[in-house]
Amino acid sequence: MVTIDETCECGDIFASYLLIIRHLICEIQSHFSKRWGIKRKKRRGSAVFKKITVFVCLFIWGVNSAVYAQDLRALARVDNDNSTIADLSYREMQVELELSQPIPYRIFTLTKPNRIVFDFKEIDWAGFSSEKTLKTEKVKSLRFGAYQAGWSRMVIELTEPMILDEVEMRTDPDQGNARMVAKFKLSNQDEFNTRSGIREEAGWDLPKPIDVITPKQRQVGDAPLVVVLDPGHGGIDSGARSGGKLEKDLVLQFARELKESLILTGRYKAHMTRDKDEFVSLPARITRARAVGADLFISLHADALKSGWATGTTVYSLSDEASDEASKDLAENQNRADLLAGVDLTQQSDAVATTLMELASVETQSRSDLLADMVVSGVAQSIGRLRKRPHLQAGFTVLKAPDIPSILVELGFMSNERDLINLQNQEWRTKVIEGIILALDTWSVEDAAQGQLLRQ
Repeated sequence: MVTIDETCECGDIFASYLLIIRHLICEIQSHFSKRWGIKRKKRRGSAVFKKITVFVCLFIWGVNSAVYAQDLRALARVDNDNSTIADLSYREMQVELELSQPIPYRIFTLTKPNRIVFDFKEIDWAGFSSEKTLKTEKVKSLRFGAYQAGWSRMVIELTEPMILDEVEMRTDPDQGNARMVAKFKLSNQDEFNTRSGIREEAGWDLPKPIDVITPKQRQVGDAPLVVVLDPGHGGIDSGARSGGKLEKDLVLQFARELKESLILTGRYKAHMTRDKDEFVSLPARITRARAVGADLFISLHADALKSGWATGTTVYSLSDEASDEASKDLAENQNRADLLAGVDLTQQSDAVATTLMELASVETQSRSDLLADMVVSGVAQSIGRLRKRPHLQAGFTVLKAPDIPSILVELGFMSNERDLINLQNQEWRTKVIEGIILALDTWSVEDAAQGQLLRQ
């Protein structure tokens, strides 16, 4: 009996199928010889042989086509055991990645802070870890993950400026895998600044959305309220980590459940800035909200403190001055997400933030503050426990839409054991959702009444 080793390569599989054909032909020849004799075999057997040969060849073609099609569709995988970021000398560093197949890539550097950015055709990062890969003191941090549709990104934050010296993608023609080797050398800040920045290349960047600030007509209660939910972080930006859980996953789950509950009421239309594990820049989140005609914007987070102690749900609205030092630190941490993900912010001056703050009208700000107060009240009724100061203010970039009432809900602190358990508890999440919907019901009626007065 002919068998096929499941671990053999495609060429070996084809050879094994030829052995099967040979075996089948011998069996058929023997069968016809016994039944019809030599003379009848030659006449009828030849026709049968032709049919069998055509059938088996088509079968082999189909099998091998499927095998190769599967390989082409599969994501490239990173072999962490054979991938390192290590020193070649005190002036040189090498990034070596073992990949299951060759893929398109590009490398560039960004400043403030100094970073090396690798963009790849989408990669499966399963099993890859910075702890196992980093073997140099020249790297401050390493981040990796999905960046935008079809593309992955790895960001190396440097302790000192380094520039690309040489790079190559070596491919093994027999095995089909590839090895990327990129060498970097120490530089000075001036040279690093000169070489840094993203060069626009066809096929790498999605079309940039044109965000024309056109104030949305204020809702007056004559149509379902359009609510945009913004699950924080995503893709390469995982947010806080604790107990093996990632903030980006917990808030995405909550946002999906809240969206479904809002739609089921029949009083709201709900959208999300992301509905999968993808990176969305902070300005793009506002753009997506405006694109669907958002009446209000709710950003969802679950932070973790590096020091100190905090617990409970907190609701933030926008202010150019933070309520306290902790709120300031939290806002700075959330606003840094674009930097950590390798977004080039060098072309944006500090005046941008100032201009946005000036554009944010007193009317929109007061509506946001009222919404925050009512969400605090609604959630308190549902779960009975919030932070001592549940409504705070800080300069979150994602809340700076000048025409959309916006709040940020810190569902809890992953650094607190009880909060982390609550975030994973279906019953607790349902109660918080009920509190938020209660608040939106109250706010929408009062906000609509004020809007009607302003129209008169």
